Amino acid sequence: MNHFDFSVIADVWPFLAKGLIFSLELTAVGFVGGLILGIGLALVRHLQVPIAAPLATGYITLIRSVPLIMVLFWFFFLMPLILMWLTGAPRPVQIGPVWTAFVTFTLFEAAYYAEIIRAGFKSIAKGQFAACKALGMTTVQTYGNIILPQVLRVVSPILLTQTIILFQDTSLVYVLSITDLLGAASKIAQRDGRLVEMYLAVAVLYMVICSATSQVVAVLKQKYAVPGRR
Repeated sequence: MNHFDFSVIADVWPFLAKGLIFSLELTAVGFVGGLILGIGLALVRHLQVPIAAPLATGYITLIRSVPLIMVLFWFFFLMPLILMWLTGAPRPVQIGPVWTAFVTFTLFEAAYYAEIIRAGFKSIAKGQFAACKALGMTTVQTYGNIILPQVLRVVSPILLTQTIILFQDTSLVYVLSITDLLGAASKIAQRDGRLVEMYLAVAVLYMVICSATSQVVAVLKQKYAVPGRR
């Protein structure tokens, strides 16, 4: 341990903090965007909308069947070629690593959030749908005012658990040379030869953030637990 100097962590903290902020921003965008798109996909499947429902099912199945890092590569390398073909541009339309990360994480998480929301729809008693229909409520009113708020409340622990996984997965953007939390630590570690100190600091940060969020999940599970179950 005499060769370790953990004081270097304080010296490079501004750079680590910058990477941490990006990781949190990516998590927030992936959560909000993925949840909105996921709700849409879940509704399409739950309502069995013609044509759209099979397409949504195929999309969810595809995304959930491949690793996130592969989706990142797909979007980063293939989307410029697709945009070139659609726009008639003379060369591939570059998107950039940051936009690639934000869009890819949103599209990827949407598939997982959609399945969580769809499971939540199944937990709602059928009598509530019948009651809404008897009151003359439209489909939008039924889901927007009655069903969806209940579903989001019930599945909130699972949504938050998936978001913890999302935060951990942000470390994968290193393949795009983006300075996230892990990327920042890696650059400093290789520059200064302080691999142990930097990677240990990152591990502690991930542990603290994920552990604190897991405690919130436990509280939500207790709050919204089905009577008679734990």
